[in-house]
Formats: sequence, C-alpha cells, structure tokens
Amino acid sequence: MQPVHKVEIIINSLELERVLKILQDIDISGYTVIDHTSGKGDRGMTDSDLGRAFSNTYILTVCTNEKQLDFLTEKVTPLLRKVGGICLVTQATWINH
Repeated sequence: MQPVHKVEIIINSLELERVLKILQDIDISGYTVIDHTSGKGDRGMTDSDLGRAFSNTYILTVCTNEKQLDFLTEKVTPLLRKVGGICLVTQATWINH
C-alpha cells in the first residue's frame, strides 16, 4: 500500500480540457471523469438538463507526492477562483495492483 493524496475537482464542463492539460503537465497518468453532474453551490444550482455549458464535471485523481500536489493546487486555484468549482484533497491509501 502507498500513501497518496486523493484529489477531487468539480468544475464547469467547459473547463475540463484545461484541467486535464494541467494533470498531463504534472505527469498524472490516471484519473476518472464523470460528465454532466449536477448540484448546488455558492453560485447557485447547476443542472445537466440545461446543456453542457451549465453542467459540471467531476474529476478524481491521486497525487503520489507533494511536488505533484503543490503544482496541481498552484495551477487549479486561479482557475477555480475565476470560474467557480471546488477542489478537495484528502489523505488516502492506494492499494498497489
């Protein structure tokens, strides 16, 4: 088993490619994307029934070291401030396979 940082990002679907580019730049090779999520946040209700521009995307990945995590939060924070969304980081244990 390996300690990791689990990173969950919820952001407007239009920004998905930007976030995936950040993950690529810091050499994160694995992630899960769930499109068309809905919910309510400080900017109001988002609903996938209104189309892609008004829906959110959920991205789950892990950072295996502090350098990756620091770079990810440095690059994602300004984007979240600009367009909204959240980024949650928690300690987790990765079961090697």
